[in-house]
Parts: sequence; structure tokens; C-alpha cells
Amino acid sequence: MRDPGVWGSMGASPSPIKAGPAPGESMKVTAVEAFHVDWGGGRNRSAWVRIRTDAGVDGLGEASPMVHGSASLEIIAGAFTPMLLGADPLQPRIIQDRLFHEHIKVGPEGAYAGALAAIDIALWDLKGKALGQPVWKLLGGAWRRELPFYASIGGNGQRTVDQVCRVVEDWLELGPAQVKIRFDADKTARDVDLPGDIAKARAVRKLVGDDFPLAFDSNNGYSVQGAIRVGRALEELGYVWFEEPVQHYHVESFAKVAAALDIAVSAGEQEYTLQGIKRLIEAGVDIVQPDIVKTGGFTGLGDMAALARAYGVDLVPHQTQPSIGHTANLHFVASLTHSHHPAEYNGPREIQDVVFKTPVRPVNGKFVLSDAPGLGLEVDEGQLEKRTIRWTSSAARA
Repeated sequence: MRDPGVWGSMGASPSPIKAGPAPGESMKVTAVEAFHVDWGGGRNRSAWVRIRTDAGVDGLGEASPMVHGSASLEIIAGAFTPMLLGADPLQPRIIQDRLFHEHIKVGPEGAYAGALAAIDIALWDLKGKALGQPVWKLLGGAWRRELPFYASIGGNGQRTVDQVCRVVEDWLELGPAQVKIRFDADKTARDVDLPGDIAKARAVRKLVGDDFPLAFDSNNGYSVQGAIRVGRALEELGYVWFEEPVQHYHVESFAKVAAALDIAVSAGEQEYTLQGIKRLIEAGVDIVQPDIVKTGGFTGLGDMAALARAYGVDLVPHQTQPSIGHTANLHFVASLTHSHHPAEYNGPREIQDVVFKTPVRPVNGKFVLSDAPGLGLEVDEGQLEKRTIRWTSSAARA
């Protein structure tokens, strides 16, 4: 007879799991709802999941929105849901490990890791609500509950120097502790406008003054030689870090760039596994930037933080989703041991505020974490329902 363990009395688990004795009155997962949130106007949809239980407690999670997160929603609905029904939701690490290994041949990266992240974030939100505690406290406590942010400003490759400066000026009104200019490069081209990129970096430095922290993200836009040229200019200008200077899959190229420069080289938003982050660290990357909606949620990101700390490398999570993903990231950053960098912020996005009774916004340049249980997000169910497109698995239709 199979030990029910974390899976309760489901009976459909493909293989047994030993997770300790199953208490007779433990909470059980009764529904897993994967859905898109359509923000209208041709905007990218968000990929969310809600996990419900027989105790009436639920949790919300979010997957990476690449290609609307559709592949992640299919994995959740078609592969993960049958395994989750009847499971004890208060054991997220056990659940993640089982889900990770059950369908590992799909490949542990990309949409698969995004699906794991959405489930894990929802389980931690649910766990906090069930226990009446905020997630930051369940993670071990908060080193700080008022979190400064850095403005993550994209689209600068297509802007003129003057346009870049005007956008940065607008962001400065929100009171960021740092600004990062992103170039969103065409990943099929290299070194398209090195002098122009350097001119923009120089103009932003002049705008904000010598002492204001700045970062530069090429979004994989350079060759090794081009990256070194730009990196030396950034060193002269006093930038804090140089993000994704080369293609993310060329780890050896990161090693060459990092060895040639004094500025901190950062990367990791396109890595999905602990082993991928380990390869970057071993290549000499100074700051790793995994993303909570791509790397298995709190559970996966926590492992990466421990690895980075063991190597003496800073971990500054990437995060550009303005609601669930952003809030989850804030809880994580608050609990991150000896963290000193601000949290990334790509908002505000008023269009997403409408589904929350209390929008997630900075106050006087900081995000403030409350004592509210779980992630602390209060959903306006009526507004969310208007925008919900429920995902039906192709496996269920077969």
C-alpha cells in the first residue's frame, strides 16, 4: 500500500513518496485553476494559477509571461494538476521535487520551470494564509521591511539620447534608489551601435550626477569585444553593474568579459536551474539574477541564494512582473541574508492595479511589506473574473 504522505489519498500519484506520516485531518488540495489574465489592448497576458483546498484557503501564483505563459499553463493543467489533487499544500519543497522529477524529460528549463514557479508561489501564499503569517516571516524573517527599488527602464536601444534622458527623468519622480537602463537588443544582431549606446550611458550619468547608482543592461546585445569596449566606458562612468553583455547561452563568453573588466558583470534571468546558476558563478559572473517566476518560485530561488552565498556572489533577483511576481520577489528579497541591493521594479502598470483592492506601489521610494498573511494581495474578484480566460488542457480535450 502506498504511503499517502504529501499526496494524501489521491491514489493517482505515479509513484510513492515518503514524506512522513499523514495526519488524519491535514489540509488537501481540491482544485488547481490555471488561467490567463487578459489586460486588453493587445497587451501580453499574464499566466496565473490558483490552488484551492478543502479548508477554504487558496493561494495565487504566477508563471513567466513569455509567449503569454501558455506553455506553462498547459503543463500545470495537463501534467501537474492530476498529481496535486489530494496533496498536502503545506509541503511545497516535497511537492516541487516530485513535480520536477516526474516530467523531467520535457526539459527542466523554460516553460517547465515557469510552471513549477507558479505552483510554488501559490503554495507559499496559501501556506501563509493557512498559518496567518506573511510569507516573509515563513521564509525566516525580514532583514528589512521597507525595500528600496531600482527603476528598470526598457526600450532604450530604440530611443534617442534625449528620449532616454526624458524617460529616466520621469522615473526619478518615483524616488528609485538606482536606475537601470535596458536596451532590449535584437538577439540576432551584435554591436549594432556601440558609440550610440555609450553616448546614452554617458548622458544618463550626466543627468543623475556622479554619485547616483546606475546599471546597464545590454540584453545580450554584444560580442565579447563589443562588450569589453562598452564595459570599459561604464567603468569610467561609475556604473554599478553591466548586465547580460553577451548571449546568455555562451557561458565562456561571460567568462572572457568578466575577466577583462573591473565592473561587476551580472546575468541569470535566462537561467532556470540551480546548475545553470552554478555555471555562471564558476564562469566569473559577479552578480546572479534568477527570477522567481522562472526558477521554481520561493523554493528554487532559495536554493540559488544559498549557492550564491556559499560562493560569495551577490544575488539580485530579476523581476519585471508588477503584481504577483513582484510581490513574491519583495518577500524573498526582504528575507535574503545580507542583501544590500534594491529590488527591481518595472511598473507602475495601472492596467493591472484594477484586480487588486490595494495596488502594489512604492511609497516615498520604498515598498513596505505588511503583516498580512500570505503574499498580502487582496484580489478584487469581480474585476479579476472579467479578465480571466480559463485554461483547458489539450490532454483533457483528447
